[in-house]
Amino acid sequence: MPSARIALLPSQLANQIAAGEVVERPSSVVKELLENSLDAGATRIDLDVEEGGTRLIRIRDNGHGIHRDDLALALSRHATSKIQSFDDLIAVKSLGFRGEALPSIGSVSRLTLSSRTPDAERGWQVKNEGDGEPAPVAHPAGTTVEVRDLFFNTPARRKFLRTERTEFLHLEEVVKRIALSRFDVALHLNHSDRMIYNLPLAAAEQERQRRVAALCGETFTDNAVTVNFQVGDLRLWGWIGLPAFSRGQADLQYFYVNGRMVRDKLVAHAVRQAYQDVLYHGRHPAFVLYLELPPQEVDVNVHPAKHEVRFREGRRVHDFLFRGLHDALAQLRPGVPVAAGPDEELAVLERPAPASVRAHSFGSRPPAQSAIPLQVREQIAAYAALHPAPQPHDAEPERVESPHPLGYAVAQLHGVYILAENSAGLILVDMHAAHERITYERLKGSHEEGKIISQPLLVPVTMSVSAQEASLAEDHGELFSELGFEVNRIGPGNLLIRQVPALLRDADVAQLVRDVLADLNTHGTSTRIRDHINEILATAACHGAVRAQRRLSLAEMNALLRDMERTERSSQCNHGRPTWVQIRMDELDKLFLRGR
Repeated sequence: MPSARIALLPSQLANQIAAGEVVERPSSVVKELLENSLDAGATRIDLDVEEGGTRLIRIRDNGHGIHRDDLALALSRHATSKIQSFDDLIAVKSLGFRGEALPSIGSVSRLTLSSRTPDAERGWQVKNEGDGEPAPVAHPAGTTVEVRDLFFNTPARRKFLRTERTEFLHLEEVVKRIALSRFDVALHLNHSDRMIYNLPLAAAEQERQRRVAALCGETFTDNAVTVNFQVGDLRLWGWIGLPAFSRGQADLQYFYVNGRMVRDKLVAHAVRQAYQDVLYHGRHPAFVLYLELPPQEVDVNVHPAKHEVRFREGRRVHDFLFRGLHDALAQLRPGVPVAAGPDEELAVLERPAPASVRAHSFGSRPPAQSAIPLQVREQIAAYAALHPAPQPHDAEPERVESPHPLGYAVAQLHGVYILAENSAGLILVDMHAAHERITYERLKGSHEEGKIISQPLLVPVTMSVSAQEASLAEDHGELFSELGFEVNRIGPGNLLIRQVPALLRDADVAQLVRDVLADLNTHGTSTRIRDHINEILATAACHGAVRAQRRLSLAEMNALLRDMERTERSSQCNHGRPTWVQIRMDELDKLFLRGR
C-alpha cells in the first residue's frame, strides 16, 4: 500500500496528544496549575476540587494576572511568558516553561480562564469552547482556572481513572509536595466543601516546622533533625529523619532542586550511601531536603512532566550531598546538636567526611572467628587490653549535677541493659549494641589512620571487560591505588589485577572491580571497596563487643556511657538499631498516675 502523505496535525488533536504526556490524571492538572500560580508570583492559592478532581478543579491565586490581550494566547500551544530565548532555557528559574499545560488541559476538559492584572479596572474571561474573544467579568487581581469534566471527550482515558478516593489521594500528594516547596505561599485545599489543608504563610523557622508537621506528621518532626550546610555555590538544608525513624517504603522522601520537586537517581544514591552505616537492613530514610545551586548548573528540560533533572557536574553534586549528610548523621550521638536550622548560621563543610559503609543484615549469622583477619584480631586484642573485664570496683560515683547527656549508671538489667539516671529521667542502654558501635568506629579509625594495607596476589587475576570499562579503569587508576588495588589495562578490553587490600584477599576481587566500574559509569564515584572492608570490620566489632549476660561494674558501665558520648553514630548500632532510649520524668509520672 502506498505511504500516506505528510500533513500538519489539527490543533485540537495536537493538544490531545500533548495532553497524553502532561495530563495523566486530576493530580497532573493540579500540579501544572499550581506551578503556574507560583510562577505568577502568588502568595495565596485556594484550591477547590470535587469528586477527586474529575468533576471540578478550581484554582484561584493572587498573582500578577494575565493581560486581556494575552488570555486567548494562553490557551495556545508553546505560548509562554517564562522564556524568550535559549539563554533563558539553559538557566530557567520558573517551574513551567513549555507553554503546553493550559492548551493540553483545555483539550480534554471544559476550561474557563479568568484573570485581572493589578492595574486593570476589570477582569476578563475566556473559555476553551468559546470563540476565543475575552468577555468582561468581575474578578480580583490574580487568576482563576476552572477545569470541569476532565476527559469528558476522551472516554477511553477516563476509564483508566481509579476511584474518587484514590484520585484524591494522588491529588493531595501533589498539593503536599507544592506546599513543602514554598513556605512563602499560603495554600488552602477543599474537597467537596470539606477543608483538607489550611496552611498560612510560614516565614519563621517554627512556622516552617509546623507546616512540615501538618503535611508529614508530627511523628516525623519529632524524630527529625535540621541540616544546613554549604560548599561554594551549593547549599543543602531541610530535615532528615533519625535512623531509628525509618520506613518500610520510600514514601516520606521529598527532595527539591531550586524549589522543584524531583526524583533523581543520583540524589537517591547519595542519600542512600549517607544512611548506609546507620540504617536497619531493608528500611528507607525519611527526609525533606532542599538543594540550591545556580540555575545554569542543572538542566530541567529532560522530562515532559519535569520530574527529572540532569546536573551538569553530577559527581560534584553527588559528593556534596553524600559528604554533608554523612557528616550530619555521624554527629548523632547523645548531647551533640546536628546542625544549624535553615534560618541559623550555615555549617560550611571544609573537611572530607569519612566513606560510607554498608551494615550487614541484622540477624544474619556472623562469620566464624577464624574468618577474621589477623590484623583485625590484633586491633580487638589491643582494645580489650585497654578495657579489661569486670573489676571488684562497684563504688557508686558521687551524685553531682552531671554535664553528661547519658548521666550515671545505677544498675544493670538481666545482663543486657544499663540503667542510668540523667537530669531528664531514666536512660536505658543496650550495652552490646552500644559497645559494638564504639568498637566498630575505633576499628574504622585505626584502619584509616594506618591507610589501607595492600597485599600482592600470588597469581594476578585477568578479567575481560568492555572497552568503555577498560578506559574507566585506566582513567581512575589513582582511585584504585588509594583503595589498595593495582589494576592495569593490558589490552582494549582486558584488565590485570596485581594487588588488593589485605582485608579483601579472600573476596571475589574481579566481581568487586566490575561493581566499582559500574558505579563509576553511573555515578562518577564508588564506595564499594570501602563498603566491603567495613563489612569485615563490622563483623569484627560484633565479635569484639561485650556479650549479653556479662556483668559489668558501675565503673565499667559509666566508662561505656562516656565512650558513647564521644563516639560518632553511637545512637545506632552497626545494624541500624537504637542503642539507647530516654524515658522522661513526666512519662514515668504517667505510668504511676502521679499528679492525678
